[in-house]
Amino acid sequence: MANTLLSIQIIPRTPGGEDVIPYVDRAIEVIQASGVKHQVNALETTMEGELSELLDIVKKMNEAVIEFGSPSIISQIKILYTPEGASMDKLTEKYRP
Repeated sequence: MANTLLSIQIIPRTPGGEDVIPYVDRAIEVIQASGVKHQVNALETTMEGELSELLDIVKKMNEAVIEFGSPSIISQIKILYTPEGASMDKLTEKYRP
């Protein structure tokens, strides 16, 4: 079972004040390619997995956005680390119909 939930919001600076969405989309592609369970929300994406694996994905996301053309990025991250196990479904089940 996964031991970590990690939510991330990528805020890229863009050349010439371009729209940030293509840069954010590139970051989400990195998550999708990783194969970890994730949920994309309006202002952040939450991933479920092992802490070291998720931190590696964050690193790859930042590198991918820089390679895409952003000169710098702010990554706002929230982490729930529970050695006994962490699950998005378990954490939110009481809010589902």
